[in-house]
Amino acid sequence: MPADFADTLAAHGQAPLRRGIATTLQLNVGRRCDLACHHCHVEAGPLRTEAMSLATAERALALLARSPEVRTLDLTGGAPELHEAFRPLVAGARRLGRGVIDRCNLTVLELPGQQDTAAFLAEHRVRIVASLPCTTAENVDGQRGRGVFERSIAGLQRLGALGYGSPGSGLELDLVYNPTGPALPPPQAELEARYRAELGQRFGVRFGRLLTITNMPIKRFAHVLARDGRGAEYMSLLVSHFNPRTVPELMCRTMVSVGFDGALYDCDFNQMLEIPLAGRARSLFEVDSLAELASGPVATGPHCFGCTAGSGSSCGGSLVAPA
Repeated sequence: MPADFADTLAAHGQAPLRRGIATTLQLNVGRRCDLACHHCHVEAGPLRTEAMSLATAERALALLARSPEVRTLDLTGGAPELHEAFRPLVAGARRLGRGVIDRCNLTVLELPGQQDTAAFLAEHRVRIVASLPCTTAENVDGQRGRGVFERSIAGLQRLGALGYGSPGSGLELDLVYNPTGPALPPPQAELEARYRAELGQRFGVRFGRLLTITNMPIKRFAHVLARDGRGAEYMSLLVSHFNPRTVPELMCRTMVSVGFDGALYDCDFNQMLEIPLAGRARSLFEVDSLAELASGPVATGPHCFGCTAGSGSSCGGSLVAPA
């Protein structure tokens, strides 16, 4: 199988890869985070200062208002809750009648000055997609830092007390799993059942879905692979497990990713690699509606094998059922 992603698509009759109608607008509101996880493709951390300005956030909301086909505003970081644009974006999108996703690391809910964040999210009925790469302290703390598992469970319990994860509450809480090393995620449904049983029995935690996400061989995780001499091995794993059934479901076809400075990208991973959106527009200040971007080519690279290996991977979890 060709190691070049574009050639691989062509070999399976899937080229060229083009955008469809965008239904999700994903904003990276900043790189600051209270954690510095080993797998983080954003290389976020406590010392990062990049942040979306209020003017850029206002432009994003104006663009959202002129793009009725976009149903969801997806907020990510860093820890998006730590940035001044976060709450105006949430409130503004909800006034427009759009759904909002907060990609939450859970520990941020326990920080000084963030005690009302969970209540704010519940008030605006924000869907929370929360990182929890394992159900044991040893594995979570090994990947994300000492004490993170305990604080994550405290965050989940805080959300649960508000109704998050309870059937009929309308407050959606999904969890995210990613492997602790260079391996593909296990089948999503099987792992979800295990998470549900263990977290429910041990901590009284309830949630909607478990989303499995493949570690991308870029940035901080790529550095870990290089340090351990496993970069080539991991890429070979991804390439050998390319699954053409995942291609129609790739998130880059229905999502527009926006950097903290307003720059446009096909996905969050391209954003971190500074691979610009193919075509003329490069910034949300250069478009009047996201519909203008439909049918344009998607910029690809070797990292795209991470989204197409096995059952596939996206910000919404696996893409297809296991073969």
